[in-house]
Amino acid sequence: MGTQLVASMNHLPALTGSPSSLEAYISAAHRIPVLTLEEEQAYARKLHESGDINAAQQLILPHLRFVIKIANNYSGYGLALADLIQEGNIGLMKAVKRFDPNVGVRLVSFAVHWIKAEIHEFILKNWRIVKIATTKAQRKLFFKLRSQKKRLGWFKYDEVVEVAETLGVTTDNVLEMESRLNNYDMSFDASDDDDDETAYQSPAFTLASTRPTPDLLLEQSDREENMTQNLEQALEQLDDRSRQIVSRRWLTDNKATLHELADEFGVSAERIRQIEKNAFKQIKTHF
Repeated sequence: MGTQLVASMNHLPALTGSPSSLEAYISAAHRIPVLTLEEEQAYARKLHESGDINAAQQLILPHLRFVIKIANNYSGYGLALADLIQEGNIGLMKAVKRFDPNVGVRLVSFAVHWIKAEIHEFILKNWRIVKIATTKAQRKLFFKLRSQKKRLGWFKYDEVVEVAETLGVTTDNVLEMESRLNNYDMSFDASDDDDDETAYQSPAFTLASTRPTPDLLLEQSDREENMTQNLEQALEQLDDRSRQIVSRRWLTDNKATLHELADEFGVSAERIRQIEKNAFKQIKTHF
């Protein structure tokens, strides 16, 4: 088995990116025999214990087919499949280097994370080519949003607010970027493996809607109504002069200046500022 793998490695076509070389590479990779559990454990122990490079090659070669399969899932980004495979191969090498045969799992299960991580990083770095991340806030989210995830699934509203405050961006930035990142594994066109029942799910068969979902609309409406009620109650607790100053300064279209209010109430502009500051403290306490 070892001789066959070494021979296969020596004759593995170069992955240059041209259609012919890509097809030859994929074909050659699929001809490499898959390791049995016993063979995989033996090579892994040899690498783990003595750092044998040949053992690492024996582990890498049979798993190239899995890199190709994973890379194909990201073909909808407009990036060359050959580049995605090469990045995935880097992830596979990192996984082989870190693989511990004593853990009791197969290498392919352990390597999936490393393969996807390298492909993800490559895609995120190269999305700027197609003008996806054009602002400073978007670029920051591209590289940091995944690390803010504390669980699987979409962010809840309070998590969106927390991430936005942590990264110094708006909640809209977070929601928009989360939507982009969570659709990374769907190509625009239906793949050859899709049948009539699943092909319609590809974006090519639909038009994206920018309208918020009903649950988000209801949540937003409830939140705005609650904040309005709290503000009204907070204003009612202020004395008449404080309430007028806050309303005239912040709750009307034609906002009054400190000096205008000072002339109207017969006090200094600094006194108006102090009254306004104390009023905000009371409102904040109420909220």
